[in-house]
Amino acid sequence: MARLRYVQGPVQAPQTSGLNNTVRTVRAVYETDPEIAKALLPRPLVAAARPEIFLQFAHVAMHVTPETTVEIGALTLGVMCDYEGTPGGYVFHMAMEGETVVTSGRERFGEPKKIAETTFEKKGDRVRATCTRHGITYFEVEGTLGADQGAPAPFEEYFYCYKGLPSITTPGEFDGDVYLTRLNWKRNYNLRQAFDGEIRFHESAYDPLVDVPIRRIVSMEYVEGATNTSGQLLRTVPADYIAPFWVQRNDVPANPGIDVALAGAKAA
Repeated sequence: MARLRYVQGPVQAPQTSGLNNTVRTVRAVYETDPEIAKALLPRPLVAAARPEIFLQFAHVAMHVTPETTVEIGALTLGVMCDYEGTPGGYVFHMAMEGETVVTSGRERFGEPKKIAETTFEKKGDRVRATCTRHGITYFEVEGTLGADQGAPAPFEEYFYCYKGLPSITTPGEFDGDVYLTRLNWKRNYNLRQAFDGEIRFHESAYDPLVDVPIRRIVSMEYVEGATNTSGQLLRTVPADYIAPFWVQRNDVPANPGIDVALAGAKAA
């Protein structure tokens, strides 16, 4: 008898609807320019009242099976928005370690994941994390843990992505339907502390987070606990809703971007 592992064999553990993880996470919300936040957002998502960006860096232990745990670092940024009365964040950047977690998230949920090198250090009350791609450390966060804020009650938060297959023959178009998806992230944190820190973006043509500047830190915190991540399809959308934004999930250093007129610059 011959063995062929290019075909799925018997599944040893039951499939579940979500992935259970334990995490150590720096979470932050910052204000950017209103015009930048609006320009980042594809239809049919509606911009939130304030031009806020959600940012988190997580050290994640992914419990794939009772016997298998995969540990990664993961950076996520999303512009706050609303879809049919459900607030959340449109994910415009995700970077993390590991080919499998990147490709599965892109193919299954439409997450704009990229493979990265990350570091996470917690020494006493000091925390530092970085994200590096193409030899460029384009993200850093570091700071000092503060007072215990009391663990919040379990909650769920939502993030929006787009899932599609770029056209074989025509750049900028898609083969088949394009879907708006929603990530459903259930949080059960057992530790929540204030975090007095600094976020730094550095120039990278591959990952231009510097183009979404930090104007004011709204909140920062450090949390530890459990999460369960899953997702769902919401609806199909016209391909031109997402086509101009698809570049976010690829490495296109020659992309010139667009010009965004800022109200503050006009006033000056």
